[in-house]
Amino acid sequence: MATPDPMTRTLLATLALLVALAAPASAQSSKKTTFTIKGAGFGHGVGMSQYGALGYAQNGWDAARILGHYYTGTSLGTTDPNKKVRVQLIGQTGSARISGARQAGSRKLDPTKTYVARRRALTEVELLQGNRRVAVFKAPLQVAGEGDVTTLGGVGSFRGVMELKPGTFSGLTVTNVVGLDDYLQGVVPAESPASWPAEALRAQAIAARTYAITTAKSADFDHYADTRSQVYKGVGIEQPSTNAAVADTRGQIVTYQGQPVVTYFFSTSGGRTESVENTSLGREPRPWLKSVEDEFDDVSPRHRWTTKLTMASASKKLGGLVKGSFKGIRVTRRGESPRIVSAEVVGSRGVSVTDGATLRARLGLFDTWASFASISGEKAEPTEGDGSGGTTAPPGFSALLRPIGVLRGDVIAGSRNVTIQARVNGRWVEVGTTKTRRGAYRWPTATPGTYRAVVGGAYGPAVRIG
Repeated sequence: MATPDPMTRTLLATLALLVALAAPASAQSSKKTTFTIKGAGFGHGVGMSQYGALGYAQNGWDAARILGHYYTGTSLGTTDPNKKVRVQLIGQTGSARISGARQAGSRKLDPTKTYVARRRALTEVELLQGNRRVAVFKAPLQVAGEGDVTTLGGVGSFRGVMELKPGTFSGLTVTNVVGLDDYLQGVVPAESPASWPAEALRAQAIAARTYAITTAKSADFDHYADTRSQVYKGVGIEQPSTNAAVADTRGQIVTYQGQPVVTYFFSTSGGRTESVENTSLGREPRPWLKSVEDEFDDVSPRHRWTTKLTMASASKKLGGLVKGSFKGIRVTRRGESPRIVSAEVVGSRGVSVTDGATLRARLGLFDTWASFASISGEKAEPTEGDGSGGTTAPPGFSALLRPIGVLRGDVIAGSRNVTIQARVNGRWVEVGTTKTRRGAYRWPTATPGTYRAVVGGAYGPAVRIG
């Protein structure tokens, strides 16, 4: 083994003193493991990134160019802006309070009064005002509001008509039947902030209009009023800027080879969208839903994110996917963005195969663009032949002297490269690197102190040596 020169010995002595002063007095010998998730984006990743559209608008792009970028090979067409859309506001309720109504079926109502609708029989709905029954109607009952606006208690005010009918087994369902562009006035400000540039809002209006006419959730209604379709909050959320975006793009839709196509959109891409066949939205490729670069998406607060969990909490969230004790997650296939297509949950008794959508739901992640790092660390006694251990270090530090201890542990992560840091004067300082062998790493050190392993920007536990 080489003998350090005087300058190297001075450097070593200084670092050793600093590490020793900074190290906690108590020894740490039991193995601990950290679990870190580093990710990008927010949403399913397919189609138009709303924050990306904001970034493009801020850089001078108009709505048509924005949409053409996200939906490959498409152009703009038109549809009837007055066609009806059916939005389920309540899936089941014992009764529904309605105000601002001027007519129920053929019967006139007083818009200043509040009425209560209830199921009467399998095919009937009764309407009450206070304790007085106003009438019994054959279902479905349609209620129209004064000025074309009706208020549904506890939900909001909506254009068009309210349609009430008995549920399949009990209660009532309430559906809003509304013109397409009137519907959009309650969608655009719920999906994109009204303060955003006009071209971003116009792109949102066109994408939302196209989505509305190309998707349907059931034979009874077209859309939910939440993220299962697109968020719809009615008159109460309307703003002049978003109403203008709907009016300026009246009837405009996205088409591919002359036909309207499904226009998925979401919050944040992380810098690249994903091809639809690599996600839970569809297994078949769609030529207009291809992965594209999203260069201005970094305006989003979710462009990059990090989540740290304890191994116990991660194991609990993953539930039956964990066999034995939880060790980590190994990604086996990524898409083009690169969002997770498939992965393995690694346990002490075996692995479970899963996908990105399941991991996102179980772990509460913003997106499936994620990487996982499980890093354990503990002190071990040096063994014959430890020497440098195949590690690299600053000249004269740690690996070049007879080791007094070894930092060792296991790593489940996408990288084999391990950086070793020491706690020096209240700061973590890089003191060398090594690589994993069969998922394990070793770092022999001649300097007492507190150390940790770093893999892919994720940190292992702090371990006291010496």
